Amino acid sequence: MWGRVRKSCARFLNAVRADISNGRDKRTHNLFEAAAAYVSACAEDDQDRIEEAAGWVSPEALSFGVNELACRAVIALARERDESPGTVARALLGLPAA
Repeated sequence: MWGRVRKSCARFLNAVRADISNGRDKRTHNLFEAAAAYVSACAEDDQDRIEEAAGWVSPEALSFGVNELACRAVIALARERDESPGTVARALLGLPAA
């Protein structure tokens, strides 16, 4: 019986040591960090960074973050250009003025 307990403890400690020593970044990322990294990687066509950022959060959270980033970017450009957000969004997508 003690042998089984000792083996279980040894497996647990080895697993903990492996997690500590594998050198991976254990820091969690929030959805806005993930969205910023994802969008910038898409703009630079960097597939490795796209996949990395997409793995930081759930697909739903990433979608929300990308949407929020798009909204904030359109609003910032609209203010900078002194145009409506609708006009800026259509221009960015190459659509004709409404």
